[in-house]
Amino acid sequence: MTYAILAMACFAVLDTTNKFLIASVPLLMVLWFRYAFQAVASTAMLWPRSGMTMFQTQNFRLQIVRGLLLLMCSVLGFASLKYMPVAEFTAFIMLTPLVVTALARFVMKEQVSVLRWLFVSGGLLGALLIVRPGGSMDTSHAWLPLSLVVSNAVFQILTSHMAKSESPVTMHLYTGWVGAVIASGLVGLGAWTTDLTSFEWALMCLIGCAGTLGHYLLILAFSRAPAANVTPCLYSGIAFATFAGWLVFAHVPDHWARMGMLLIALCGLGAAWLSQREHQSV
Repeated sequence: MTYAILAMACFAVLDTTNKFLIASVPLLMVLWFRYAFQAVASTAMLWPRSGMTMFQTQNFRLQIVRGLLLLMCSVLGFASLKYMPVAEFTAFIMLTPLVVTALARFVMKEQVSVLRWLFVSGGLLGALLIVRPGGSMDTSHAWLPLSLVVSNAVFQILTSHMAKSESPVTMHLYTGWVGAVIASGLVGLGAWTTDLTSFEWALMCLIGCAGTLGHYLLILAFSRAPAANVTPCLYSGIAFATFAGWLVFAHVPDHWARMGMLLIALCGLGAAWLSQREHQSV
């Protein structure tokens, strides 16, 4: 569980630095550096032990689709951070497991209990409290984080399906390289600039390190403990993001936003507890 908490601290650093940087650096350039760093650093760390075998996969097409989905999530995430504070953004991301529940019912035709639907409804109510008119973000841009949550839910469902036959390390490598290759093409269309200060380059490196280390720690967390034990730790990300947002941007969520964030966290924890109970009863 320590790995999961450390991963969420890394993601808080990643999101806060992203928000700070995209105010002065082209979004696509930051996106490219984040994926290029992850791809090269991960490959360099794993190559001495695994060589080309780490790229062996049973479904190359699904690896590409999964990489595209994560890249879409990153673009939507970067865009969302331009219009909403880090803490509220992180709370929104925590809606993903609840949206996965809804997709499981309507797309995969799985049975969903009434209690689980209550948790989903509570989480969505929490999201509405965050993006309400008069809150800390422009409601005209609310579609960005909502689209991100749906995309992330599809990404997680695909990840769960692929994890039955694919190595987590291989999936991590493919997401990095798919994102790096596509972002390289996009940044070459005119988003590249060399007019960056040494401080901005240092922040770009911080983004790369935080993203790579965060994803690696999350892989370790899920490989060493059951998902039901790891998932509650992920909600520590809201606390880390709130602290980082206050430290860097002097932003403190208002009363209604705090209520919404708390409601999302409680519903997410409740859903995790319910999943653990259902798993034990099988």
